[in-house]
Amino acid sequence: MTEAHAAECRNIGEARALWYEAPHAAAIRAALLPERGADDILVRTRFTALSRGTERLVFTGLCDPAHRITMRAPLQEGDFPFPVKYGYCAVGQVEAGPADLMGRTVFVLHPHQDRFVAPLSLASLVPDGVPARRATLAANMETALNAVWDSGASAGDRMVVVGAGLVGLLIAFLCARMPGAQVSVIDPEPARAPLLDAFGARWMPEAEGPSEADVVFHTSASADGLQAALGCCGPEARLVEVSWYGDRPVSVKLGGAFHARRIQIVSSQVGTFAPARLPRWTHARRRAMALALLKDDRLDALITEEVAFGDLPAALGRLLAPGAPGIATVVRYD
Repeated sequence: MTEAHAAECRNIGEARALWYEAPHAAAIRAALLPERGADDILVRTRFTALSRGTERLVFTGLCDPAHRITMRAPLQEGDFPFPVKYGYCAVGQVEAGPADLMGRTVFVLHPHQDRFVAPLSLASLVPDGVPARRATLAANMETALNAVWDSGASAGDRMVVVGAGLVGLLIAFLCARMPGAQVSVIDPEPARAPLLDAFGARWMPEAEGPSEADVVFHTSASADGLQAALGCCGPEARLVEVSWYGDRPVSVKLGGAFHARRIQIVSSQVGTFAPARLPRWTHARRRAMALALLKDDRLDALITEEVAFGDLPAALGRLLAPGAPGIATVVRYD
């Protein structure tokens, strides 16, 4: 081994990562990076993002054994419930890899960590016109795009989104781009109104009784929200359930208008595709599209807080608390 190669190996081996260690407890641990293979890249992280809904469930503890497979992130370490290194919204700069990627900014489905080695196949180039900070929204944009595909929504449709968290807002952003679409978003937080107005959608504080929506998206992860979403559906409408509830049971009334109106409830999950797209779309193609859709300065308003990586363990209890204010939080790596 040459002296230069030995120095590179020592340099590659230094990293720090966030681990969820117990209910409501996390810590930054030293991370031993694997030797980089020919098909790997070394990335220095610039930003990661908290996936508020999913990471709240991880932070509190996912105990059902089924989660060990269905909820596993691509580059996760450890198993649920604890300890586990979890996350999937990392943006950084390539420090080692193919010559054409050196210094380029990439998005990778990687947990919160200041440097990491990842397969080149799991990295997506961040396009020009998308700042690294905003690129952290790519995973959530994928979820929103997948939900729109599952809905079958089209130009001219009347659409309702129940829940104006990050995914709900991104769904509204995409739907409002369809010609002639009428998009309403139900959420108790009035601060969402100006943002939705900028997207071309309408904020509503609560459902105004049964409506005639063609498509309804539910993203609030609450039984009350799901019931309100059902009330917005017109005859033969499709309700897309985008929420994920973890271990919690959900009760909903399926009598009355649900049967009389022949309402459809479909589940949308980003790990798979709508059957009509399976022959042509790959995860890489969808992620590239999600990143391209982030070329819009209005989306910067979705990032409402930034926290330093070193401060993240102490801040998680506040950031992931039920009803925490704000929309998206990004983690800054200095």
